Amino acid sequence: MKAFSCALLAVVLFSSCSKSGETVNIQELNRQFINAWNDKDSSKIISFLADDAHFLQGNTHFKGKGEVADKWVRETLPTLSDLKTNVVSSGTDTQTAYEAGTFSVDVLPLDPKDPHAYGEGNYILLWKKGADNTWKLSYAQLEDLPVQVKN
Repeated sequence: MKAFSCALLAVVLFSSCSKSGETVNIQELNRQFINAWNDKDSSKIISFLADDAHFLQGNTHFKGKGEVADKWVRETLPTLSDLKTNVVSSGTDTQTAYEAGTFSVDVLPLDPKDPHAYGEGNYILLWKKGADNTWKLSYAQLEDLPVQVKN
């Protein structure tokens, strides 16, 4: 009976450890994030942001969920459509996950008389698992090429 109890205790401990140590499906997480951009769902995009989120693009650096939400998400979202990514590298562990690659996006004109354009470049999205076990976007970096007129 003692051996059975020890074995049962070991199984319970092992299974509880493996559940808390599971990694995230980074492709699915980023698909949800990209879909929110393409659906122009700013509330959903912002819900993915960590409280201490950072966004970098060129010489621009926004810090904190509020600033990233206002200056990246809300200001940029109306000017973009059809965001696509091509994954080059990704990785996960129990607390962090990243995906990096290239992106392309249609850039909408501010004035209807102006031509449509497109942008492309490189990206990295770094996610961290919070104390509540939800995954939040902690760091986003875009390095883009100059916007081109779309033919």
